[in-house]
Amino acid sequence: MPLSARSCPGRLLHPHRYTTLGYLAGQTSQLKLGTLVTGVHYRHPGLLAKIVTTLDVLSGGRAFLGIGAGWNEAESRGLGVPFPPTRDRFEQLEEAVQICLQMWSGDERPFDGRHYHLERPLNSPQSLNRPRIVIGGSGEQKTLRLVARYADACNLFPTPEIQHKLEVLKGYCEAEGRDYAAIEKTSMLGFDAAGGEQSVQQAIAALRWLADMGIQKVFMGVADVYRLTPLEIIANRIMPAAADI
Repeated sequence: MPLSARSCPGRLLHPHRYTTLGYLAGQTSQLKLGTLVTGVHYRHPGLLAKIVTTLDVLSGGRAFLGIGAGWNEAESRGLGVPFPPTRDRFEQLEEAVQICLQMWSGDERPFDGRHYHLERPLNSPQSLNRPRIVIGGSGEQKTLRLVARYADACNLFPTPEIQHKLEVLKGYCEAEGRDYAAIEKTSMLGFDAAGGEQSVQQAIAALRWLADMGIQKVFMGVADVYRLTPLEIIANRIMPAAADI
């Protein structure tokens, strides 16, 4: 089971994440770089497509787009960022994904949606690879439908409902004429090295459970990752165990 690292929730605000990823692009050569996930309301989709494209070019083709409808109203209000109603955010999410896909295809025709209007969605320089799209969330009415229609991967909350959510996704894939197997199934897992050996064993057990539920990749939210020690523990103890799952 592949693992990916992400910042611990709440430690890195949305507006700062792409700055950090740009720095990491220059300091690494193999890491895939993206957010898990950015709220659609934080950035205009035309600019978001350009930001992810720039990250892809700077990293030699290692960027992906993690995106969702957003949820942290308190953070948005605190920073003065408009936080539209849920229905509007989901409509914005679909239009944003459509815009990104159009711009990454090189199509410069005007985009005229309900929420966004782009006269010429130019994307130059173009991304080296078309960034993979990960849509986060487990909503059965809207989110999973959008995953089936547009995404390369879903990102589900690590709950006992995962198998049911995947069945719902499979149904939407059938309705959309989409190959269910082509969508990567991912989830998330918190890890705090302060718990010592118990934390390690709990993480390994959780990975086995998620794999049994049908999850193929896990993004780990690592507490105090700036100390590096947690990453060393993951590399030396958890990743070897995950390789056997």
